[in-house]
Formats: sequence, C-alpha cells, structure tokens
Amino acid sequence: MKCAIVTGSSSGLGLEITKSLIYSGYTVFGGSRSGTDLEHENFYDVELDITSEESVEEFFETVREFTSDVHLVINNAGICEMSPLVEMSMEAFELHLATNTVGPFLLFKNLESFLIPGETHIISILSTASQYGYPNVSAYNASKFGQLGIIQSLKKEWKDHKLRFTNLFPGAIDTPLWDKMGPKFGRDKMLKTSDFMSVFNFIVHAPSTIQFPEITFLHRDGYLE
Repeated sequence: MKCAIVTGSSSGLGLEITKSLIYSGYTVFGGSRSGTDLEHENFYDVELDITSEESVEEFFETVREFTSDVHLVINNAGICEMSPLVEMSMEAFELHLATNTVGPFLLFKNLESFLIPGETHIISILSTASQYGYPNVSAYNASKFGQLGIIQSLKKEWKDHKLRFTNLFPGAIDTPLWDKMGPKFGRDKMLKTSDFMSVFNFIVHAPSTIQFPEITFLHRDGYLE
C-alpha cells in the first residue's frame, strides 16, 4: 500500500489530485479546513489549517495512527488574492505568508519521521509566480518566492535521504479561484485543469529512477498579464 499526503485537498487542483491518486491505488490523507464530500475507502479526510502549528501537528498524529511511511507528498495548499501593493492590507499580506510560506515550513517540519529513504517523492505545486514577478500580486509573489527558498534549502538538508523533489511551476490555471478575480483576464488563455493533471500524472507515474527537479509549463499563449 502506497500512502500519499495532499494539502489543500478539498477543492480545485487539490481535489483533482486526490481523486487521481485514489484511483491510482494510493491511500490518501487529504488535509483541508473545509473538508470534502469525497468518499472512498482509501481516502481519509483530515482537518488541517496549514497556518496553525497545532493543527499541522494534529494532522500528522492522525496520519501516524494508520502509517509511519509516506511515499508521496503533495504540497499544494495556498491562497492568492489580487491587489495593487499600495491597496493591500497588512493582514492580507501576512495571510499569504502564513499560508504559502509558513504553511509548507510547518508541513516539512513534521514530515521527516515519515520519509522513506530513497523512495519518498515530494511534489510542490508552486507557480510561475515563484520565479516571475507579476503586477498586482506582490503578496503572492513574495510568499511563493519564499516557499521555493525553503524547498531549495531543504533539498540540501535532506540530501542523505535520497528523496525526489519535484517543483511544478504552472502558469495560470482556470480553476474556481478566478471566479472572484473579475473579468480582467481571458480564461481561454489559461491552462485547463486537465492540462495540469496530464503533467502531474506523467510525473507521478514515471519510473522512480527518473527525477524531475523543476518543470515550468504554460498555456501556449505564454504568461498571463
């Protein structure tokens, strides 16, 4: 039995990833604040507030009741809000950092005892905003750049575990996240969820002897601005 952890599993990409892994034979521990209606004998819907150290610790305590070995980790939970920097509140900026930067820090901090040397694969759903500055998303840019820095450092700290790390940098994806962003962006120039999943599934099911450190992929029309 292979076990996977998926953060942000209740909606969007996280939910699609969770479904795909379940039907590929994984036992999935999905973490989210709101939970999901998804029901399957190989799915455990576990409450998780990625910004809370106590919640993250409790999540891993629940996982440990079932297994001490995690084969696949999907670091996915995140938020994004659009606003010019001068109009963004301190609270909103701090929430981006708490969710997108501190959250992965807490995830990894509690993960080490579950690692399988030479086998565990950690896939982080980042964004081209981890590499490329977009206007009106300064908080998102800052938090994703920070998350990438944590991962790059951790890869060196955990070098002896011989893990696989994959960082995915997709361009804009047409998910419900954009429903509240207004009509400014043409969603026909965004990746579809199915586009993302084709890349994700290719990586997950590739032979374990292959490493995909970083993959950037965009809609054929390029960056969305």
